[in-house]
Amino acid sequence: MEFGIFVWWLLLLAALFPLSSTYGCLREEREALLQLKASLNSSYDSLTSWNSSHEESNCCDWEYVMCDNTTGHVIELHLYHVRDVSISDYEIEVWYLNASIFLPFQELKYLDLSGNGIFGWVPNEGFERLSRLTKLEVLRLGINHINESFLSSLGQILSLKTLYLRNNLLERPMNFPISELRRLKNLQELYLDSSNIDKSFLRKVGAMTSLNVLTIRGCGLNGSLPIVQGLCELMNLQELDLSQNNFEELLPSCLANMTELQIFDISSNRFNASIDLSPLPSFKSLEYLDLSHNYFNPITFSSFSNLSKLEVIFSDRNKLVDETLSQKWNLGFQLKVFSCSSCLSTKFSRRITRFLHYQFDLQVIILPHNNFSGQFPTWLLENNTSNNNLLGMLPRWMGDMTSLTDIVVTKNQLEALIPVELCNLKSLSFLDLSHNNLNGSIPFCFNWSEIQHVHLNKNRLTGPITSAFKSCSNLVTLNLRDNYLTGNIPDWIGNLSSFSILLLEANYLQGKIPFQICLLGNLSLLDLSHNSFFGQIPQCLSNITFEPTYSKSFISSMSFMSSYSQISDILSRIFHSTMEVYLESDVLPMVDVLQEVEFTTKNIILSYKGDILNYMSGIDLSCNKLEGEIPAELGNLSSIHALNLSFNNLIGSIPTQFSNLHQIESLDLSHNNLDDTIPPQLIELNSLAVFNVAHNNFWGTTPERKAQFGTFDESSYEGNPLLCGPIA
Repeated sequence: MEFGIFVWWLLLLAALFPLSSTYGCLREEREALLQLKASLNSSYDSLTSWNSSHEESNCCDWEYVMCDNTTGHVIELHLYHVRDVSISDYEIEVWYLNASIFLPFQELKYLDLSGNGIFGWVPNEGFERLSRLTKLEVLRLGINHINESFLSSLGQILSLKTLYLRNNLLERPMNFPISELRRLKNLQELYLDSSNIDKSFLRKVGAMTSLNVLTIRGCGLNGSLPIVQGLCELMNLQELDLSQNNFEELLPSCLANMTELQIFDISSNRFNASIDLSPLPSFKSLEYLDLSHNYFNPITFSSFSNLSKLEVIFSDRNKLVDETLSQKWNLGFQLKVFSCSSCLSTKFSRRITRFLHYQFDLQVIILPHNNFSGQFPTWLLENNTSNNNLLGMLPRWMGDMTSLTDIVVTKNQLEALIPVELCNLKSLSFLDLSHNNLNGSIPFCFNWSEIQHVHLNKNRLTGPITSAFKSCSNLVTLNLRDNYLTGNIPDWIGNLSSFSILLLEANYLQGKIPFQICLLGNLSLLDLSHNSFFGQIPQCLSNITFEPTYSKSFISSMSFMSSYSQISDILSRIFHSTMEVYLESDVLPMVDVLQEVEFTTKNIILSYKGDILNYMSGIDLSCNKLEGEIPAELGNLSSIHALNLSFNNLIGSIPTQFSNLHQIESLDLSHNNLDDTIPPQLIELNSLAVFNVAHNNFWGTTPERKAQFGTFDESSYEGNPLLCGPIA
């Protein structure tokens, strides 16, 4: 009996740990991964952990590989952009993939090959081989060169549930092989955004009856939808994204067949007529609705009164009519997200919609460009149903709902003080009250542990920078530029290690630049210009790399992009999903708002927002009273894109170490008292687009007119009477 039990345990262990396993990693799968790495045909080695030098190396510990904890089988391969291929390289560096390499991965469920410049498959080693992977459920092939013959083999991978074909680069519109893909009886999600598909696809897609998600955002399609009966046959759809095309006229009435629809995005098209005459009021399961940037007749909130599950509305650039002005009126839904840019107010009415008086679960509120006036209310925490006078005021629900995480009421005409009641919003992550007429001092009471981004710029705020943000340990952005603030930069600034953007330009600040700023190791943008700072430039600024946030793999929770943002913690709770990694984030449509900052570079004020902001880095100390020599240590800022020290009282020479500023695009040292010769080593700065040393005391010859320095004219050097040399 005991011997039988012993044999049983041996058989169980053999099943759990196959003899071909190498410390949890199957040997044949490990060898296949190394073969795949060798086939990449790229000098870019992103798979450094895939090491063939150690026979006992566990491939389950390698990057981009996920194994089953019990069997050791590889079940997921996340190979997004493992080759050094940019869009401009696609015509040069191509990759014909050998599908046989993947055959050892018999338990593979998830395969991501996006962004690798795949042009096709090695002959006789194509998709039909992948059909042997009977457990493959998710295939991601975005940002490649997928053609019709490539797609025609997809119908053989019968286990597929999710197929991503986004951003595929094709020379002509694709005649989508529906007859093949209709064989995929298990396919539930199809993503074709920004791919060059033919409009005939919409007439045929009804054959794919198993679909519950279809997204064709930004595919360049146009014309009306009523003729597209095939689309209306997808009665099981839960998500439909038609945004960023040129569809026009009416929404076809047959869309009302989609009774399961939860997410509907038709933003950035040319749809018109009345919402009441559309199928929208029939979508009883709808949770997310984006109507932004269309031409609908004025929309009434009562049009949505039957949509009891609705939690997200975007109606930017559509006019909304509020029927609740004359009576207390409750809709059948409670929103979590409401975005309404340039849609609520006219020049004759500056009233915030009364509809919001009856929404008690809001987490994100976005109301820019609505011409709202009056003061911020001081009664934020009172019962908001007891006062009907909302003229010129923000509604009191903003204080009631401690669940609010994001408030954007920028570019209106609000005035008076910032109410201290905002301090009660303990979950607040993003606050943008910029471009208003708010005055007075910044309240002392802010103690937001969750706040990441604060934009109070372009108001009329006065007084010192208080200790308001002293305890905001997660603060990433503080934008106070263009106010009337006075005093010094407080010493506690150095305790906020998460800081990435500090903008204090155009105030009345003074004193020395505190060394505590040098403790902000994640800083990428620092603007102290147009103040009255004096003393020397701190040498310790070189302790900060001033790398763009993107290069640090930093993605702000409110660094928004396109129609899809990063507020996953909110909308994942709404739709019971999780956020995927940025660069091909496909889970849910998100909030259409951009964190936007202005920064002076290349002699102009530029606006940086969304993903572009993550690529920018710079220091602007111009228009102050700084003196002494330029610290040579600043030459160590090899990742910085802009450096402006103009209009100060600096003396001495340009450090030769500035030739190490390999990424710099704008260097302005004009209007100082600098002297000596201009270091000839600066011609090594190949990214330099703007160079200005005008109105100093330089002498000798100008740098040799080659590379970037061949583009700079006399204006870069004027006001230096002892400077000579050829200038265009």
